[in-house]
Amino acid sequence: MGNGRNGGPINNPVPKLTANQRREFLKCAKAARRRRSEMLDRVREGTLDLVDVFSMSDAGDVDVRRTRVFTLLRCVPGWGFARAQRLMRSLGISETRRVRGLGHNQRAAILEAVRRSA
Repeated sequence: MGNGRNGGPINNPVPKLTANQRREFLKCAKAARRRRSEMLDRVREGTLDLVDVFSMSDAGDVDVRRTRVFTLLRCVPGWGFARAQRLMRSLGISETRRVRGLGHNQRAAILEAVRRSA
């Protein structure tokens, strides 16, 4: 018996990669983590605000779009784990939601909450 739907086999095996392919993918992943980290550092320093981050996401910046909203909020000056968690729960947004998955009203509510706290 498999673990797929209806007890059938799973149809998406792990792809076989050559050593060079694996090395290239790891290099790309490391670069993406570094770019996300640099963006979060700029938010932490206050040189980049949430409006800018959302604009970067709308412009198609993949690294920004893949950032978790909870992580982003924790980097906003004056915000931490508990405050970000309270806001996310009050808005009904999952802590695992990424920036690309936010709706217009959710973005507006987050921006308003951060603006009020400033």
